[in-house]
Amino acid sequence: MTTVTPKDAPEGRAIIEARGLVKKYGSPAAPLAVLQGVDLTIHRGEIVALEGRSGSGKSTLLNILGCLDRPDGGTYRLGGSDVSKLGPREQAWVRLHYIGFVFQSFHLIPRATALENVALPLYYAGVGRTAREEAARFLLARVGLADRVLHRPSELSGGQRQRVALARALACGPRLLLADEPTGALDTHAGEDILRLFAELRESDDLTIAVVTHDPGVAAKADRRVLLCDGRIVDEESDCAPVA
Repeated sequence: MTTVTPKDAPEGRAIIEARGLVKKYGSPAAPLAVLQGVDLTIHRGEIVALEGRSGSGKSTLLNILGCLDRPDGGTYRLGGSDVSKLGPREQAWVRLHYIGFVFQSFHLIPRATALENVALPLYYAGVGRTAREEAARFLLARVGLADRVLHRPSELSGGQRQRVALARALACGPRLLLADEPTGALDTHAGEDILRLFAELRESDDLTIAVVTHDPGVAAKADRRVLLCDGRIVDEESDCAPVA
């Protein structure tokens, strides 16, 4: 397999460069345009909030940025490499080695311990058992869960489960962290803990972070807010089409 490898963007330069992104669903006879020519640049080290109403295209955009989906039109350069037309195996390589994901619903394996959940990406990356368990213990300690390594998700609070998910997202040393409503299932205190960890990781790991959120309080913690409406990036909420 020939892999297109994203690079580390120089400080202050773009890690994400999306131009004219189009995504359609439905039948060819009646396509539904979810993204309609989206241009987005995110620079290395930024925390950017992607905001908008339900159906505005936020999660679809995040899926494309995370190489979970491909656009029907436009280009997407990640770390200087055009990844917009990668095949499934190449997309999987980029997701494993360059991007970390955090989701509202955690997506932890129920029967696996916190240690096993965090170590899983390292297994797919070919890391030996001893090394991946040591790395998983280190990462769990970083997010304040050194005493919970053998607990299963059902034995953890929502905030603790999200911290396990964050530790797992960091397992392969990503340069880009994508979070889809990361505080949506948490109480206020636990949500603030996750946002604090994001800010700390941006500084310590030189992470670039894009967060999809409905919460103005979460968006206010970002360096920059990007508002989507009807599949386009707009400047103000008033630019959105009226709700029918």
